[in-house]
Formats: sequence, structure tokens, C-alpha cells
Amino acid sequence: MTIYLITPPFTQLNTPYPATAYLKGFLNTKNISSFQSDLGIETTLDLFCKDGLKRLFDKAVEENNGKEISANAARILALRRDYENTINNVISFLQGNNPTLAHLVCKRDFLPEASRFAQLDDLKWAFGAMGTQDKAKHIATMYLEDLSDFISECVDAHFGFSRYAERLGRSANSFDELYEALQQPLTYIDGVLLNILTKRMEEVRPKMVALSVPFPGNLYTSLRCAQWIKTNYPNVKVAMGGGFANTELRSITDERVFEFYDFITLDDGEAPVENLIAFVEGKSAIESLKRTFTLVDGKVTYFDNKACTDYKQGQVGTPDYSDLLLDKYISAIEIANPMHSLWSDGRWNKLTMAHGCYWGKCTFCDISLDYIQRYEPINAQLLADRMEEIIAQTGQNGFHFVDEAAPPSLMRALALEIIRRKLVVSWWTNIRFEKSFTLDLCLLLKASGCIAVSGGLEVASDRLLALIQKGVTVSQVAKVNRNFTEAGIMVHAYLMYGYPTQTIQETVDSLEMVRQMFKAGVLQSAFWHQFALTAHSPIGMNPDKYGVIIEQENQGSFANNDVVYTDKTGINHDAFSFGLKKSLFNFMHNLCLDEHLQSWFEFKIPKTKISPDFITNALLELEPTVDKPTSKVVWLGISPLVEPFIKSKKGNQWTMASLTFQSKKESLNIKISEKEGEWLSNILEKTSVNNLKTYTLQEVKADYEAEGLENFELFWDNKPINTMNKMGLLRL
Repeated sequence: MTIYLITPPFTQLNTPYPATAYLKGFLNTKNISSFQSDLGIETTLDLFCKDGLKRLFDKAVEENNGKEISANAARILALRRDYENTINNVISFLQGNNPTLAHLVCKRDFLPEASRFAQLDDLKWAFGAMGTQDKAKHIATMYLEDLSDFISECVDAHFGFSRYAERLGRSANSFDELYEALQQPLTYIDGVLLNILTKRMEEVRPKMVALSVPFPGNLYTSLRCAQWIKTNYPNVKVAMGGGFANTELRSITDERVFEFYDFITLDDGEAPVENLIAFVEGKSAIESLKRTFTLVDGKVTYFDNKACTDYKQGQVGTPDYSDLLLDKYISAIEIANPMHSLWSDGRWNKLTMAHGCYWGKCTFCDISLDYIQRYEPINAQLLADRMEEIIAQTGQNGFHFVDEAAPPSLMRALALEIIRRKLVVSWWTNIRFEKSFTLDLCLLLKASGCIAVSGGLEVASDRLLALIQKGVTVSQVAKVNRNFTEAGIMVHAYLMYGYPTQTIQETVDSLEMVRQMFKAGVLQSAFWHQFALTAHSPIGMNPDKYGVIIEQENQGSFANNDVVYTDKTGINHDAFSFGLKKSLFNFMHNLCLDEHLQSWFEFKIPKTKISPDFITNALLELEPTVDKPTSKVVWLGISPLVEPFIKSKKGNQWTMASLTFQSKKESLNIKISEKEGEWLSNILEKTSVNNLKTYTLQEVKADYEAEGLENFELFWDNKPINTMNKMGLLRL
């Protein structure tokens, strides 16, 4: 039996969404045949090619004959030949081919330009630090966005590059609107998608199709795919799973949904899919299904075989990216910010360090759900093994660890393993801004290939951070961000506004904190999200505790996660959306950092109560650096050149040691006593990262004293040793 794993349009254009690769890797361990497709990239490539644009423009002319269209759409239509003649070159360039095209693109007279280019920054300034290739990617991205605007106005109103018909899927308490849309004739994009699906189904001939739906923006297309399969392959069973089901469909009762899907599974897919395959093959009873909805006698019925346990993370296998068109993905740069562009630029292999969240306390988060609640880290050696397997398979050495929050201890262990194996990788992940991220740990992560981290600052207010149970303070976040920045690791912060009980003053003060962090250079990128209340969060389960009034109970028959509520403060948080995002856009480009906060808003706001040097002072605060005896001492550098020399003072002479350290960027020389120099050279060999044994600070001290040397603390905390962390002597 072959199972066909599908990611329906649209998720990302630059890299595959990993759910099907994870499942395929697991199915490999069970010798179950599978095939996977990312129909998002396939549909995009079918649309954005010369023949695709010809068909698209012909359709637009047919659909809008005699209708009034915008001046922008009319301009694009008038320039259709220019678009048709350049599109293949642009897509090839964005796929990493023909890099010399960048010079032509940057001349600004090769590609046609419409309304998106009116918003374009001064490109010479914006990309002065990023180079011609990135500048050309940005221009090409605007070119594609112009075409996207044209499609949504003239051909298919639902279209968007990273989402499709998202409005229909978001907060769909009732299935009515979606169901009605699915009874309508196919849209233009539907037709393109289903033509591709037709070919794939003929090639694969599966017994079962599993659709992964991570977001509201690919729910509609998953339903269209399922609808087509049920019509044309009535004997093929169709299952749906993924992030949307896991959060939104946990109490589904609408039987109409099962006109499209035979099954809907929740949470980790490995055990549910395995049991589902056994049931479809007639090898087990329906009661054996795990976390699965299906229709029984016309009623939606949930089965959860408690005797079947979930697989441990060490048992699920290595994600398998075969079948996917890895050389066809498109890198895009929407804004001139190197940190922000990571989500859309470059091919990233997706992996997970740990299942769930090790913190699991944030009150806005769905911490009651399995994918967050059940924390299970993976062994660093196994992670590194999987990285090596994926590099061998894909030829790509970039990794995005898609953790809820990567544990600092596991990040440390993985970094050491990467360095020991001499793997050349670039990687980034999501973290909590906690005190564990010392400068030395950040330097280790950088040495292993870490290029960026993202984390939730949320509302930059200590009162609200405490209410959120974030476990951090604003000043602590600033210091951690400084450590990452000094180590050369970029930092992105997730920001929130409209949290229950948040006042207007706190919104203004939060923006001021963010402004100061950008000005201090400890934050490189960020994004504002408006608070949304979800049923499975602590606030959703205890609204009275947080000053929230539920306007309607979730009694819908379809999606029941987003909760309609009123904040007792009565503040219209929507009003702040534009000003917060506009100011942040400028801050990320290092612009307007001294502008008065009032200038971002068209209505009167209170003056900030935050001291203008709050973040600066926080960064200047001296914190006691007490090394724990159990701290690990690790040497990443190469052996120093040790040269004895004679020092004279007041007629006395004694032998000293000059130690010269070389790194890739600089050299460092320190002068200490001959005996200390000999000991230091030896202990660096012992604590080298290449050795499997690691030494604690306590053991290093014992080794020092065993050589008859005295005053270890005075020696260890003195300037010569304290300057060696930049050469690779780390205390972890």
C-alpha cells in the first residue's frame, strides 16, 4: 500500500513545510511506501512561467471584458509581454540559477514595475550592506508581488503567495461559508492546482492520501484537493492532519466536513497514521484508531486507542525530503533586513530539537495541547546524526530548528557535537530570552554555525510579562540580546499588543522599550502580533482571572479555538496596529530611531513613562559573574605558541611565558609566569572541544593546584584569562 502525503497550497516558497518529510521519515522505519508533494511550489511554478502567464493574462482579459479595473491592474495588463518575456528568467534567478542576472535586474530597466515599487526604499542605501544579489532578490520579489496583486484583483480574489482563501479558514466557527465556497465552480487557481493533482494521482496511484494543513491559509485548497479525490478516486481514503486540525478541530461535529475527508487526526501524526493504514488495509478494527475523527452511522465519532502509545522522538526516524522538488524552491526578500529575510530566503532543512516546550507556562499559549505540553528532548548525538543524513540527502547544510523553544542545555550539547564532528552548517531556532544565554554560550553557538535566534519578548512591560508568566524581565531580555549580538548572532523578537488588562500607557511604553533596544543595537528584527484569545490557553480556560469577558461560547460545529471576547479595559487595541507596525518597519531599517513616538500615530497618545536611557542603563549594569564549580570549561581554539622570555625588574630576573593565540580574525598575546604558561598550554589541550571528556571548573582548579600553583581564582579571573573567551576559552 502506498500513502500519498500532500502539503496543499500555500505555505512557503523558499523551503518545504516539514510535516510530510517528518511522516515519510517515520513511514520508512515501518517499511510503508509513501510519496510526498508540496503542491504549493508546484502550483506557483505552473502559474509563474511564460506559458502560465499567457494563460493568466488571457483569463484576465476574458473575465474583465467590459469591467472597470484599477489603473495598476491596467498597467500590468498593458505590460503583459514584458512580464511574459521576463518571468522564466526571474524564477530561475530566484531558484539560485543564473546569478549574473542580478546585475541586469538591479539596473531597474529590465523588469516591468507596478504599484509595489512605489513603496520601495532607497535601494542603494537599503542594500549597501547586503549586496547586489539580495538587492536583485528584493526587486524580483516586488515584481512577483505586483503579479500577485493583479491575480487577486482580476482573476482570483483568494490568491496570496503564502496563503490562499485564508479568510475562509480563519476563525471558521461554522463550516457554512467554506462549504458554500466549495459548491461554487472552480476558481482559476483551483484549476491549476487540480491539474497538477490529476497528474500526481495518476503517477502515484495511492490507496490513501494524507493532507497536512498547518495554517488557515491552506485549509480551502486541502478541501478542494479532497473533494476532487473523492469524486475521481472514490475508493481512495483521505485523511487530514496538521497544525490547523490540532488547534481548531478538536471538537468538530459537522458531518459535512466528512464529505471531503474520511478521517481527521490530531497531534503527532506517527501513531495515528500507522493505525489508520492498518485499519484501511483491513488489518485492525475501527476502535484501534488513535486520536482520529471519522463518520460512524452518519455521526462524527472520535476514537482514541489508549493502549497505543506515541512514539518517542528517537524512534520516529530522520525526516525524508525525497520526492520534493528541492532545486525548484524560490528565495524571496520582502524587506531589506537580513534577519527578517530568513523566513523567505534560502532553503532550510527543518528539524526539531525537542518535542513540546520546556517552559510551558505562558498564559496566552495553547499549553494544554499535546504538541506544547509534552516536552521530550532529543539526544544531541542523534540530532547530529540526522543532520548528517539530511545533508547527504538534500545537499543543503542550512537548518531551521522549528522548536516551540529550544532548550539552552540541548543547544549547548548540539553545538559541541557539531564542532566535534567538524560539520559545516548554518542554523537558527526559536528560544526563550533567559539568563542561561551567557556571552560564552552565545559564542559557542556561533562557533557551531548558529546565525540567528527568534524569541518572544511579547509585551515589553515587566507587569505584563509577569502576568503572562514569561519568566523574564525587559532588562534581562536586553542583556541576553546583547550577548547574542556581541557573539554575531542576529535576534528577532515576537511582540504582542492588546494583551488583557494592557493599558494605552503600557502599549506606548512597550513601543519605547522596543525603540531603545533597536537604538542600542541589541535587536535586529521584530514583528507585532495582536493578542488573540484561544480556547486551550490558560486565559481561555480561566477568562475571569485575566479581566476577559467571553462574548460567545464556542458552540460551533467546525473550528473552535479562537474565542470572541471583550477586554474589560474597553480599549480599542486595533487603533494601534498601523502605528506599531510602521514604526517597527523603520526601526528595522535603522531609521527614525529618535522620532517622537507620537509621530507614528494619527491620534493623541500619552507620553512614555520609560526613562530615555532605560535600556542603556540596563546594559551597563554589572552583574556578578560567579562561575559554578560544575561549569564546563571548553577550549575551541588551536594550541598557542609558547615562548619563554626573561623579565627584569629592579635588578631581579625571572623567566616568563609569552603565549600567542591565533584565531581566524585576530591574534592575542598574553604574558604569565613560566609555570602558569606551561600549565595553561596543557589544560587547553585537555579541555579541547575535540576530546570526549569534558572538564568542570572544579576539575580545572584541581589540576592547577596539583601542579603546585596557588591562588587559582586570582589567576582565572584576571584580565589575561578573561580576554581569552573571544579566542575560544569558554565557561559553559
